[in-house]
Amino acid sequence: MRITIAGGGIAGLAAALSLHAVGFEDVVIHEAAREIRPLGVGINLLPHAVRELTELGLADRLAGVGVPTAELAYFNRFGRPIWSEPRGLAAGYAWPQYAVHRGALQMLLLDAVRERLGPHAVRTGVRVEGLRHDGDLLVGADGIHSAVRAALFPDEGAPPWNGLVLWRGTTYGHPFLTGRSMIMAGDGTQKFVAYPIGDGRLINWIAERPLDGEPPERGNWNRPTDLAAVVGHFADWTFDWLDVPALITAAEAAYEYPMVDREPLPSWSGDGVVLLGDAAHAMYPVGSNGASQAIIDARVLAHSLATTGTVAAYEDLRRPATTALQLANRQQGPEVVMRLAHERAPGGFDDIEQVVPYAERAEIAASYKRTAGFDPALLNGRASWSVR
Repeated sequence: MRITIAGGGIAGLAAALSLHAVGFEDVVIHEAAREIRPLGVGINLLPHAVRELTELGLADRLAGVGVPTAELAYFNRFGRPIWSEPRGLAAGYAWPQYAVHRGALQMLLLDAVRERLGPHAVRTGVRVEGLRHDGDLLVGADGIHSAVRAALFPDEGAPPWNGLVLWRGTTYGHPFLTGRSMIMAGDGTQKFVAYPIGDGRLINWIAERPLDGEPPERGNWNRPTDLAAVVGHFADWTFDWLDVPALITAAEAAYEYPMVDREPLPSWSGDGVVLLGDAAHAMYPVGSNGASQAIIDARVLAHSLATTGTVAAYEDLRRPATTALQLANRQQGPEVVMRLAHERAPGGFDDIEQVVPYAERAEIAASYKRTAGFDPALLNGRASWSVR
């Protein structure tokens, strides 16, 4: 079988590696950009994605570029703790969780593809237009503005926007909390996220709030913005463990991204074509799941093709799962604890137990893990998608 992959991002590269691992040798990636460069800022790889990359033989390389996340902690907009939990190995997973620069991960995967499938397996400057391709199967891994998806669903239109905007940047700064903590502070409408990447001194941050008016562009992660405009919205977010305005101000650059996703689809496949990653199920960047879900897609697709010769098992498993996750993210996923704390105690609190009891907070966290596929017991006990 000859397989053409549209898109040389994380999804497409993970697909190529996964397909090669199960025995498909004739796989080529068509990437529209003339050069694949390490763009972007930080992302998280949850343990279910790290498992898949580990089973692809990339554990040591991943450890070399990722910061193993020690904890996830939520705070209100005054810096008071709402919920915290260990992450990765400390939470009982058999695999760590990593915070990593998106570009570093992409280049890691690109190097592995070229080593394993050959230097010509990735063809840059080649755009897949619609459903035209030269293989037996076309895998549409070409992102939120997928040309393959648009050919399958030509009347869909632009990605829907929920009125919020994200500003993303990186700043060299001092470690906070454990030094490997991922934090989220906010009130359900306005939010700030921070965690270390790279060598641990580089802090990736995300600032989120409603945007007045219509965004100038949807679905572009790399649109520069004015730092002064960002910091003004967070000027008084100074906590005893993190100075938010100082972190924003010290960034070399920041990028604006309107909060958009895609509607769940009734099907991901057609005659000789299948969708994967954001092309199939672009979701709000809530719960750190976008890249992780694309990697899982890649592994399940490869397993489905290797064991059944079709994409049916892949779609039957992944489409309902990611649809549930898309809808959960629209309801703020595990981050809803910040909104609940604000609604019940808008002026702050002294004892979170009196505002959002432990049992409620714990179930919110556990429910999302089940929905997203990284409940520790279920993940650790699940059979592998490797076939040889």
